[in-house]
Amino acid sequence: MGSIVDWPEPVVYVQSLSESGTLVVPDQYIKPPPERPTTWLTDMNIPVIDMTGLISSREETMKQVFEACREWGFMQLVNHGVKTELLDGARDIWQEFFHAPMEVKKKYANSPKTYEGFGSRLGVEKGATLDWSDYYYLSYHPNCHTKWPAHPPHLRDVMEEYSKEILRLGEVLLKVFSINLGLEEDCLQNAFGGKHIGACLRANFYPKCPQPDLTLGLSSHSDPGGMTFLLPDKRVTGLQVRKDDQWITVKPVHNAIILNIGDQLQVLSNAKYKSVEHRVVVNPNEERVSLAYFYNPRNEMLIQPISELVTSESPALYPPMIFEEYRRFIRTKGPQGKLQVESLKSTR
Repeated sequence: MGSIVDWPEPVVYVQSLSESGTLVVPDQYIKPPPERPTTWLTDMNIPVIDMTGLISSREETMKQVFEACREWGFMQLVNHGVKTELLDGARDIWQEFFHAPMEVKKKYANSPKTYEGFGSRLGVEKGATLDWSDYYYLSYHPNCHTKWPAHPPHLRDVMEEYSKEILRLGEVLLKVFSINLGLEEDCLQNAFGGKHIGACLRANFYPKCPQPDLTLGLSSHSDPGGMTFLLPDKRVTGLQVRKDDQWITVKPVHNAIILNIGDQLQVLSNAKYKSVEHRVVVNPNEERVSLAYFYNPRNEMLIQPISELVTSESPALYPPMIFEEYRRFIRTKGPQGKLQVESLKSTR
Protein backbone atom coordinates (compact mmCIF):
# COMPACT_ATOMS: atom_id res chain seq x y z
CA MET A 1 0.00 0.00 0.00
CA GLY A 2 2.70 2.45 -0.92
CA SER A 3 4.20 4.29 2.05
CA ILE A 4 1.31 3.58 4.47
CA VAL A 5 2.84 1.31 7.09
CA ASP A 6 1.02 2.18 10.31
CA TRP A 7 -2.28 3.41 11.69
CA PRO A 8 -2.73 7.19 12.09
CA GLU A 9 -3.75 6.83 15.76
CA PRO A 10 -3.17 4.22 18.48
CA VAL A 11 -5.46 1.25 17.95
CA VAL A 12 -8.13 0.75 20.63
CA TYR A 13 -9.77 -2.67 20.50
CA VAL A 14 -13.55 -2.48 20.77
CA GLN A 15 -13.69 -5.64 22.85
CA SER A 16 -11.65 -3.87 25.55
CA LEU A 17 -14.10 -0.96 25.51
CA SER A 18 -17.08 -3.28 25.75
CA GLU A 19 -15.64 -5.32 28.58
CA SER A 20 -14.66 -2.20 30.53
CA GLY A 21 -18.34 -1.74 31.42
CA THR A 22 -18.62 1.69 29.79
CA LEU A 23 -22.20 2.90 29.46
CA VAL A 24 -21.36 5.43 26.76
CA VAL A 25 -20.04 4.93 23.23
CA PRO A 26 -16.88 7.07 22.77
CA ASP A 27 -17.27 9.99 20.38
CA GLN A 28 -15.10 8.47 17.65
CA TYR A 29 -17.64 5.65 17.18
CA ILE A 30 -20.77 7.83 16.99
CA LYS A 31 -22.13 8.02 13.44
CA PRO A 32 -23.73 11.15 11.95
CA PRO A 33 -27.53 10.96 12.37
CA PRO A 34 -28.27 9.98 8.72
CA GLU A 35 -25.93 6.98 9.05
CA ARG A 36 -27.26 5.64 12.34
CA PRO A 37 -29.13 2.32 12.33
CA THR A 38 -32.82 2.16 11.62
CA THR A 39 -35.28 -0.70 11.98
CA TRP A 40 -37.79 -1.40 9.22
CA LEU A 41 -40.73 -3.59 10.13
CA THR A 42 -40.81 -5.92 7.17
CA ASP A 43 -40.96 -9.63 6.45
CA MET A 44 -38.69 -9.24 3.43
CA ASN A 45 -35.58 -11.38 3.30
CA ILE A 46 -32.88 -12.01 0.73
CA PRO A 47 -33.54 -14.87 -1.74
CA VAL A 48 -32.82 -18.45 -0.70
CA ILE A 49 -31.19 -20.68 -3.33
CA ASP A 50 -31.31 -24.47 -2.93
CA MET A 51 -28.07 -25.66 -4.54
CA THR A 52 -29.50 -29.13 -5.21
CA GLY A 53 -31.78 -27.42 -7.70
CA LEU A 54 -28.81 -27.02 -10.05
CA ILE A 55 -29.20 -30.76 -10.60
CA SER A 56 -32.90 -31.50 -10.04
CA SER A 57 -34.48 -28.34 -11.54
CA ARG A 58 -31.60 -26.58 -13.24
CA GLU A 59 -33.48 -24.10 -15.45
CA GLU A 60 -35.63 -22.76 -12.62
CA THR A 61 -32.72 -22.55 -10.18
CA MET A 62 -30.49 -20.78 -12.73
CA LYS A 63 -33.31 -18.24 -13.19
CA GLN A 64 -33.56 -17.72 -9.42
CA VAL A 65 -29.80 -17.13 -9.18
CA PHE A 66 -29.89 -14.64 -12.07
CA GLU A 67 -32.70 -12.66 -10.50
CA ALA A 68 -30.92 -12.63 -7.14
CA CYS A 69 -27.74 -11.31 -8.78
CA ARG A 70 -29.63 -8.64 -10.70
CA GLU A 71 -32.22 -7.51 -8.15
CA TRP A 72 -30.64 -8.13 -4.76
CA GLY A 73 -26.90 -8.75 -5.12
CA PHE A 74 -27.40 -11.16 -2.20
CA MET A 75 -28.65 -14.72 -1.70
CA GLN A 76 -28.63 -17.44 0.93
CA LEU A 77 -27.24 -20.78 -0.24
CA VAL A 78 -28.69 -23.94 1.31
CA ASN A 79 -27.83 -27.58 0.61
CA HIS A 80 -24.43 -26.33 -0.51
CA GLY A 81 -22.51 -29.44 0.49
CA VAL A 82 -20.46 -27.96 3.33
CA LYS A 83 -20.86 -30.14 6.42
CA THR A 84 -22.68 -28.69 9.41
CA GLU A 85 -19.82 -29.81 11.67
CA LEU A 86 -17.37 -27.74 9.64
CA LEU A 87 -19.60 -24.65 9.70
CA ASP A 88 -20.06 -24.90 13.45
CA GLY A 89 -16.39 -25.69 14.00
CA ALA A 90 -15.27 -22.64 12.01
CA ARG A 91 -17.53 -20.31 13.99
CA ASP A 92 -16.65 -21.87 17.33
CA ILE A 93 -12.90 -21.76 16.82
CA TRP A 94 -12.96 -18.03 16.07
CA GLN A 95 -15.22 -17.46 19.06
CA GLU A 96 -12.52 -19.16 21.12
CA PHE A 97 -9.82 -16.98 19.57
CA PHE A 98 -11.65 -13.73 20.26
CA HIS A 99 -12.11 -14.76 23.90
CA ALA A 100 -8.40 -15.37 24.40
CA PRO A 101 -6.61 -12.81 26.63
CA MET A 102 -6.01 -9.49 24.87
CA GLU A 103 -2.23 -9.78 25.32
CA VAL A 104 -2.34 -13.04 23.32
CA LYS A 105 -4.31 -11.47 20.47
CA LYS A 106 -2.13 -8.37 20.38
CA LYS A 107 0.81 -10.54 19.35
CA TYR A 108 -0.90 -10.67 15.96
CA ALA A 109 -1.69 -6.95 15.71
CA ASN A 110 -2.02 -5.88 12.09
CA SER A 111 -0.91 -2.86 10.08
CA PRO A 112 -2.50 -1.18 7.06
CA LYS A 113 0.34 -2.42 4.86
CA THR A 114 -1.33 -5.84 4.40
CA TYR A 115 -4.18 -5.81 7.00
CA GLU A 116 -3.24 -9.37 7.94
CA GLY A 117 -3.68 -10.20 11.61
CA PHE A 118 -5.75 -8.86 14.51
CA GLY A 119 -7.21 -5.40 14.01
CA SER A 120 -10.03 -2.99 14.74
CA ARG A 121 -10.29 -0.43 11.95
CA LEU A 122 -10.58 -0.06 8.20
CA GLY A 123 -9.00 2.96 6.56
CA VAL A 124 -6.10 5.19 7.58
CA GLU A 125 -7.69 8.64 7.65
CA LYS A 126 -6.90 10.43 10.88
CA GLY A 127 -9.96 11.34 12.93
CA ALA A 128 -12.28 9.02 10.98
CA THR A 129 -15.45 7.75 12.62
CA LEU A 130 -14.78 4.12 13.60
CA ASP A 131 -16.89 0.96 13.63
CA TRP A 132 -17.84 -1.08 16.72
CA SER A 133 -15.97 -4.28 15.81
CA ASP A 134 -12.68 -6.12 15.91
CA TYR A 135 -11.48 -8.63 13.33
CA TYR A 136 -8.79 -11.04 12.23
CA TYR A 137 -7.71 -10.94 8.59
CA LEU A 138 -6.09 -13.89 6.81
CA SER A 139 -4.79 -14.11 3.26
CA TYR A 140 -5.12 -17.52 1.56
CA HIS A 141 -4.10 -16.85 -2.05
CA PRO A 142 -1.40 -15.69 -2.29
CA ASN A 143 -0.53 -16.83 1.22
CA CYS A 144 3.12 -15.81 1.57
CA HIS A 145 2.35 -13.33 4.39
CA THR A 146 -0.39 -15.17 6.27
CA LYS A 147 -0.27 -14.81 10.06
CA TRP A 148 -1.94 -17.90 11.50
CA PRO A 149 -2.73 -17.66 15.22
CA ALA A 150 -1.09 -20.36 17.32
CA HIS A 151 -4.21 -20.42 19.53
CA PRO A 152 -6.57 -22.25 19.30
CA PRO A 153 -4.19 -25.02 18.17
CA HIS A 154 -6.51 -26.49 15.50
CA LEU A 155 -7.59 -23.17 14.01
CA ARG A 156 -5.40 -23.49 10.92
CA ASP A 157 -6.53 -27.05 10.16
CA VAL A 158 -10.20 -26.11 10.48
CA MET A 159 -9.89 -22.99 8.36
CA GLU A 160 -7.86 -24.63 5.60
CA GLU A 161 -10.58 -27.27 5.28
CA TYR A 162 -13.22 -24.52 5.28
CA SER A 163 -11.28 -22.62 2.60
CA LYS A 164 -11.22 -25.66 0.31
CA GLU A 165 -15.01 -25.93 0.57
CA ILE A 166 -15.58 -22.25 -0.17
CA LEU A 167 -13.21 -22.37 -3.14
CA ARG A 168 -15.23 -25.31 -4.47
CA LEU A 169 -18.46 -23.35 -4.06
CA GLY A 170 -16.90 -20.31 -5.71
CA GLU A 171 -16.01 -22.24 -8.85
CA VAL A 172 -19.54 -23.65 -9.08
CA LEU A 173 -21.15 -20.22 -8.67
CA LEU A 174 -18.89 -18.50 -11.19
CA LYS A 175 -19.89 -21.10 -13.78
CA VAL A 176 -23.56 -20.42 -13.07
CA PHE A 177 -23.00 -16.65 -13.20
CA SER A 178 -21.16 -16.98 -16.54
CA ILE A 179 -23.81 -19.16 -18.17
CA ASN A 180 -26.56 -16.80 -16.99
CA LEU A 181 -24.79 -13.98 -18.84
CA GLY A 182 -24.64 -16.04 -22.06
CA LEU A 183 -20.89 -16.59 -21.67
CA GLU A 184 -18.70 -19.69 -21.73
CA GLU A 185 -18.89 -21.32 -18.31
CA ASP A 186 -15.20 -20.63 -17.48
CA CYS A 187 -15.31 -16.96 -18.57
CA LEU A 188 -15.62 -15.30 -15.16
CA GLN A 189 -13.25 -17.77 -13.51
CA ASN A 190 -10.62 -16.89 -16.12
CA ALA A 191 -11.27 -13.18 -15.56
CA PHE A 192 -10.48 -13.77 -11.87
CA GLY A 193 -7.18 -15.47 -12.77
CA GLY A 194 -8.23 -19.07 -13.43
CA LYS A 195 -7.05 -21.40 -10.68
CA HIS A 196 -4.84 -18.63 -9.28
CA ILE A 197 -7.41 -16.29 -7.78
CA GLY A 198 -7.11 -14.08 -4.72
CA ALA A 199 -8.80 -15.29 -1.54
CA CYS A 200 -8.86 -13.95 2.00
CA LEU A 201 -10.92 -14.21 5.16
CA ARG A 202 -12.07 -11.64 7.68
CA ALA A 203 -13.30 -13.15 10.97
CA ASN A 204 -15.53 -10.47 12.51
CA PHE A 205 -16.18 -9.94 16.21
CA TYR A 206 -18.95 -7.53 17.22
CA PRO A 207 -18.87 -6.98 21.00
CA LYS A 208 -21.88 -5.89 23.05
CA CYS A 209 -22.55 -2.20 22.62
CA PRO A 210 -24.06 0.09 25.31
CA GLN A 211 -25.64 2.46 22.75
CA PRO A 212 -26.28 0.48 19.56
CA ASP A 213 -28.55 3.21 18.17
CA LEU A 214 -25.55 5.54 17.78
CA THR A 215 -23.02 3.37 15.96
CA LEU A 216 -22.54 0.47 13.54
CA GLY A 217 -20.54 -2.73 13.66
CA LEU A 218 -19.56 -2.13 10.05
CA SER A 219 -20.46 0.97 8.06
CA SER A 220 -22.37 0.86 4.80
CA HIS A 221 -20.31 -0.38 1.86
CA SER A 222 -20.28 -2.67 -1.13
CA ASP A 223 -17.52 -5.26 -1.19
CA PRO A 224 -14.64 -4.22 -3.48
CA GLY A 225 -13.77 -7.77 -4.56
CA GLY A 226 -15.43 -10.48 -6.63
CA MET A 227 -17.91 -12.18 -4.33
CA THR A 228 -18.19 -12.79 -0.61
CA PHE A 229 -19.28 -15.94 1.22
CA LEU A 230 -20.53 -14.99 4.69
CA LEU A 231 -21.02 -17.49 7.50
CA PRO A 232 -23.34 -15.58 9.84
CA ASP A 233 -23.74 -15.88 13.58
CA LYS A 234 -26.23 -18.63 14.41
CA ARG A 235 -28.00 -16.80 17.22
CA VAL A 236 -27.96 -13.06 16.64
CA THR A 237 -28.91 -11.08 13.52
CA GLY A 238 -26.90 -8.04 12.50
CA LEU A 239 -26.39 -7.91 8.73
CA GLN A 240 -28.57 -5.39 6.90
CA VAL A 241 -28.90 -5.07 3.11
CA ARG A 242 -30.06 -1.96 1.30
CA LYS A 243 -33.08 -2.61 -0.92
CA ASP A 244 -35.26 0.13 -2.45
CA ASP A 245 -33.88 2.67 0.04
CA GLN A 246 -34.78 0.47 3.00
CA TRP A 247 -32.43 -1.44 5.25
CA ILE A 248 -33.53 -5.08 5.37
CA THR A 249 -32.28 -7.15 8.31
CA VAL A 250 -31.14 -10.51 6.97
CA LYS A 251 -32.70 -13.46 8.76
CA PRO A 252 -30.24 -16.33 8.27
CA VAL A 253 -31.66 -19.71 7.28
CA HIS A 254 -30.32 -22.69 9.28
CA ASN A 255 -26.89 -23.73 7.96
CA ALA A 256 -27.07 -21.28 5.05
CA ILE A 257 -24.04 -19.50 3.63
CA ILE A 258 -24.81 -15.94 2.50
CA LEU A 259 -23.35 -14.92 -0.86
CA ASN A 260 -23.08 -11.38 -2.12
CA ILE A 261 -21.89 -9.89 -5.39
CA GLY A 262 -18.81 -7.64 -5.18
CA ASP A 263 -17.84 -4.61 -7.25
CA GLN A 264 -15.63 -6.65 -9.60
CA LEU A 265 -18.56 -8.81 -10.73
CA GLN A 266 -20.60 -5.66 -11.28
CA VAL A 267 -17.82 -4.32 -13.50
CA LEU A 268 -17.19 -7.61 -15.37
CA SER A 269 -20.93 -8.03 -16.04
CA ASN A 270 -21.19 -4.39 -17.17
CA ALA A 271 -23.69 -3.79 -14.35
CA LYS A 272 -25.98 -6.69 -15.23
CA TYR A 273 -25.11 -7.99 -11.77
CA LYS A 274 -25.22 -5.56 -8.86
CA SER A 275 -23.01 -5.16 -5.84
CA VAL A 276 -25.24 -3.87 -3.06
CA GLU A 277 -24.67 -1.73 0.00
CA HIS A 278 -24.79 -3.56 3.30
CA ARG A 279 -23.86 -2.82 6.90
CA VAL A 280 -23.87 -4.43 10.33
CA VAL A 281 -25.81 -3.29 13.40
CA VAL A 282 -24.74 -4.17 16.92
CA ASN A 283 -26.55 -5.42 20.00
CA PRO A 284 -26.63 -4.25 23.64
CA ASN A 285 -26.99 -7.77 25.07
CA GLU A 286 -25.29 -10.14 22.64
CA GLU A 287 -21.93 -10.35 20.91
CA ARG A 288 -21.67 -11.77 17.38
CA VAL A 289 -19.10 -13.66 15.31
CA SER A 290 -19.25 -13.98 11.52
CA LEU A 291 -16.79 -15.12 8.86
CA ALA A 292 -16.51 -13.26 5.55
CA TYR A 293 -14.58 -15.17 2.87
CA PHE A 294 -13.62 -12.96 -0.08
CA TYR A 295 -13.33 -14.79 -3.42
CA ASN A 296 -11.46 -12.22 -5.49
CA PRO A 297 -9.57 -11.72 -8.71
CA ARG A 298 -5.82 -12.10 -8.40
CA ASN A 299 -4.29 -8.76 -7.38
CA GLU A 300 -2.65 -7.98 -10.71
CA MET A 301 -5.67 -8.87 -12.89
CA LEU A 302 -6.98 -6.18 -15.23
CA ILE A 303 -10.73 -5.93 -14.63
CA GLN A 304 -13.09 -4.49 -17.24
CA PRO A 305 -16.50 -5.35 -18.73
CA ILE A 306 -16.41 -8.70 -20.55
CA SER A 307 -16.11 -7.93 -24.28
CA GLU A 308 -19.10 -10.14 -25.23
CA LEU A 309 -21.32 -7.97 -23.01
CA VAL A 310 -20.28 -4.70 -24.65
CA THR A 311 -22.22 -3.53 -27.73
CA SER A 312 -23.15 -0.23 -29.37
CA GLU A 313 -26.45 -0.39 -27.50
CA SER A 314 -24.72 -1.41 -24.26
CA PRO A 315 -21.31 0.33 -24.17
CA ALA A 316 -18.74 -0.37 -21.48
CA LEU A 317 -19.74 1.42 -18.28
CA TYR A 318 -16.35 1.13 -16.57
CA PRO A 319 -12.74 1.73 -17.59
CA PRO A 320 -10.12 -1.03 -17.19
CA MET A 321 -8.47 -1.16 -13.75
CA ILE A 322 -6.05 -3.34 -11.81
CA PHE A 323 -7.83 -5.05 -8.92
CA GLU A 324 -5.12 -4.30 -6.34
CA GLU A 325 -5.33 -0.59 -7.18
CA TYR A 326 -9.11 -0.65 -6.89
CA ARG A 327 -9.03 -2.38 -3.50
CA ARG A 328 -6.64 0.27 -2.17
CA PHE A 329 -9.58 2.71 -1.91
CA ILE A 330 -11.41 0.92 0.93
CA ARG A 331 -8.12 0.11 2.65
CA THR A 332 -7.28 3.81 2.66
CA LYS A 333 -10.66 5.51 3.00
CA GLY A 334 -12.61 2.81 4.86
CA PRO A 335 -16.23 1.87 4.02
CA GLN A 336 -17.87 4.53 1.83
CA GLY A 337 -21.14 3.07 0.54
CA LYS A 338 -20.96 2.55 -3.24
CA LEU A 339 -19.01 5.73 -3.84
CA GLN A 340 -16.04 4.04 -5.47
CA VAL A 341 -17.69 1.82 -8.08
CA GLU A 342 -20.33 4.41 -8.98
CA SER A 343 -17.70 7.10 -9.46
CA LEU A 344 -16.04 4.98 -12.16
CA LYS A 345 -19.12 4.83 -14.37
CA SER A 346 -18.65 6.34 -17.80
CA THR A 347 -20.71 9.45 -18.58
CA ARG A 348 -21.02 8.46 -22.24
